[in-house]
Amino acid sequence: MHPEHFLNHLQHNQIVEAIHNAERNTTGEIRVFISHGKVADPISAAQQRFEKLGMNQLPHRNGILIFVAPRSQAFAIIGDQAIHERAGEPAWQALAAGMAQRFKNHQHTEAITFAIERAGELLAANFPK
Repeated sequence: MHPEHFLNHLQHNQIVEAIHNAERNTTGEIRVFISHGKVADPISAAQQRFEKLGMNQLPHRNGILIFVAPRSQAFAIIGDQAIHERAGEPAWQALAAGMAQRFKNHQHTEAITFAIERAGELLAANFPK
């Protein structure tokens, strides 16, 4: 899917509100990035973007990036060291599975807000304000 077409179907206000609500109870940070180009490896591209955004510089190492590459029909969720260690692999797999199902059903905004809400729950449980 072309990124502009994908972006036109997203409900930006819902995504911004979801981030605001998710970060309300945590010291962690959540960001969403929509790639405009194709990516061969979404995890590698997300890790590069994570660092470029300076998310690896957060004091508690508890940032989460939701990276979506519509042209490649791919996404990745990157958590910094501390949240990744505390949440565990099953939490990330469940988050990705829920997101993938919503994308499959063409529920793009819902896929992203689902990921934001779950990321917020992980952060609040492990890094409360």
